[in-house]
Amino acid sequence: MTTSLVLLSDTHLPKRAKDLPPELWADIDAADLVVHAGDWVDLATVDLLAARSRDLLAVRGNNDVGFEDRLPLVASRRVEGLRFAVVHETGAATGRERRAVVDHPDVDVLVFGHSHIPWDSTAANGMRLLNPGSPTDRRRQPDHTWMRCSVDGTDLQVTLVRRGTGADGVRTARSHPA
Repeated sequence: MTTSLVLLSDTHLPKRAKDLPPELWADIDAADLVVHAGDWVDLATVDLLAARSRDLLAVRGNNDVGFEDRLPLVASRRVEGLRFAVVHETGAATGRERRAVVDHPDVDVLVFGHSHIPWDSTAANGMRLLNPGSPTDRRRQPDHTWMRCSVDGTDLQVTLVRRGTGADGVRTARSHPA
């Protein structure tokens, strides 16, 4: 059996956008599991995503004031043969993999956000670190981003989805860990 996932973070609704991109909503509707790595900003977005998702794994971020009763700082779930954990922040890029292994020793895949910068790397112990970027607030990035994933047993396939700000539309690229 293959499980499909959508990874997103840093939606910042309704401050950075009024809604998520329609292409992302289509991915959410089709996914078996939606993973959100925090910085929602609005509880209405949590409710909407929970209602539209078949299953939701989510945490709160540093901008999610008042979410303490709704979302944890760390969440985890086994997806087929892989142990996933979700956090909002992992600190500076330098040393990230080493810190992640220490902070999350029993995890195969760590999903995080905060920087709005897509990230895909593999730690020395094999842990995969994924940051989907942001679908609404690209900051210094050329595009708004999120990730589509599939898990088949212990095989994880990741695709970074880039939604251009112009007429060029949505582009995808298979993500390969560094």
